[in-house]
Amino acid sequence: MYIWQKNQWQHIMQKRETLPHALLLRGCAGIGKQDFALELARSLLCKAPIETHACGECMSCLWFKEMHHPDFRMISPEDIESSDDAPKKKTAKKSQISVSQIRQLIDYLSLSQHQVNGYRVILISPAETLNVASANALLKMLEEPPANTLFLLVTNQPQRLLATITSRCQAIDMQLPTRQVALNWLEQQNLANAESLLDYAGGAPLIALQADADADLTADLIKQLALGAKLQPFMCATMLLSLGMELAIDTLQKWIFDLTTYKLTQKSQYHTQHISALQALCKSVNLNLLLGFQQKLVYAKKMANHPLSNEMQLENILLHYTKIFSAKTISTQF
Repeated sequence: MYIWQKNQWQHIMQKRETLPHALLLRGCAGIGKQDFALELARSLLCKAPIETHACGECMSCLWFKEMHHPDFRMISPEDIESSDDAPKKKTAKKSQISVSQIRQLIDYLSLSQHQVNGYRVILISPAETLNVASANALLKMLEEPPANTLFLLVTNQPQRLLATITSRCQAIDMQLPTRQVALNWLEQQNLANAESLLDYAGGAPLIALQADADADLTADLIKQLALGAKLQPFMCATMLLSLGMELAIDTLQKWIFDLTTYKLTQKSQYHTQHISALQALCKSVNLNLLLGFQQKLVYAKKMANHPLSNEMQLENILLHYTKIFSAKTISTQF
């Protein structure tokens, strides 16, 4: 649990003995909702909690640490491993939670729980990746929940959930920390440029922390994007894909936002250190095509979890990107 989640934790713990059958933890990405849910599950399953937190030493806590607790299940999009014959790539994530995963969960819940006088906890994250079939299968369980079972749904995009699922959960709004709280936490993680990273992350501290880890990759991506019409879509798509689809689209949106802003106002919000690149691109960009491309990215963000080839989607997006510029060579300095 993070320091900015203290109020939500206390609110839930006040109702520890009378929790509803389902909690919906909702809020923007990068604020630690899933970590909060895991800590809550660990606390509820602990056999000797210390005040409101897990002891960390009992058999239940040891099982949970290894993610082998018999009364806990986490449902998320499954890993896709590259085959032995395919080029070695970073393991990707499936874009959706399948109905077969929910059916397996139904079978699991039909069995007796391990701890007779305790909870079973089901964590579903991110819940917006439920497809129509899996969402409807889950809905049946939420309508007739098994005894002593708590469902924890975590979502960055609650608007994408079925209204019938939302109505059967008690919503817990997880807020962004204040800027000062986030900065203090980031500085404790030894980030030298915490302020600029937090601004780039839109105030989400965990995204800022990840941005620091991805700094070299992001710098390489900016070099590619600064090429404008000369960008190599296939190579750049592979680089973006290593960030994950949602973060890849977010990275593109921030770059296009700054390109549009600089074109219109000669200012930049996210890439102040790359003003020379933005300035050079503005000389060759077509404003109407730029605004149209911005709308394409909005649509792409909504479709980020669609079960299509993410790499093909990104290649298509980047091909469109090259077409918003004139073909003349762009020279920039980094």
